[in-house]
Amino acid sequence: MTGKNALVTGASKGIGLAVARALVDEGYRVAAGARTITAELKEAATLTLPVDLSTSDGPGRLVEAALAEFGELDLLVNNAGGAPSMAGGFLGIDDEGWRQALDLTLMSTVRATRAALPSILRRRGHVINIGSVNSRLPLPHLLNYAAAKAALANLGKGLAEEFGPQGVRVNTISPGPVLTSVWAEPGLVGDVLAKKAGVPLDEFLDQLPAVNGVSTGAFAAPEEVAALVVFLASGKVPNISGSDLVIDGGMLKQV
Repeated sequence: MTGKNALVTGASKGIGLAVARALVDEGYRVAAGARTITAELKEAATLTLPVDLSTSDGPGRLVEAALAEFGELDLLVNNAGGAPSMAGGFLGIDDEGWRQALDLTLMSTVRATRAALPSILRRRGHVINIGSVNSRLPLPHLLNYAAAKAALANLGKGLAEEFGPQGVRVNTISPGPVLTSVWAEPGLVGDVLAKKAGVPLDEFLDQLPAVNGVSTGAFAAPEEVAALVVFLASGKVPNISGSDLVIDGGMLKQV
């Protein structure tokens, strides 16, 4: 895939950083954006831009910078997403909490894709959205996030239907629990849940996959998601389009 150009959103760490690194290893030139540009991302990507992707103009500015650097884009990986904080159930989420989750998770993808699509159409390229099993498994403390991810999966299917006849593939990857800072860093989701359970964070993380029905009993690594991005982007199976590929260790039980 040498000579191809990719843009990755939400790439400062975790899945986004792993994706950026994996694409570089495959020969891509990678542009990447996030609120904070880490040293690791600077080392990995050809172009980095500090940008708030939840704003109305942030995704467009990132795409514009990537096009100015590369000329065209072959691949867009929409990884930006999240919710401002853990919710206490539906009644604990106010309008601002819904707006923030939707702006960062859904609208960042809408805006980045809208800006990048003319170039991707010219290159007959690929859009990959990073979703979540929570799009099919809504949990009360993640309700706004789960709803936004469900909308993202629907968006991907609709884009694939509209632009597939023009040579553009659009797919979604929906991970289950992935061992990132969201789970492992103090003050974030894993730490909050561990304190509620009254156990140390490391003990909580050891138990969490099995408690949540992950058949393998283990978190996925960010590099596993990145490997699936690389496979889809390779075009080795060009008829995978409009799909939602789950990587969850067996967490979802329905068929």
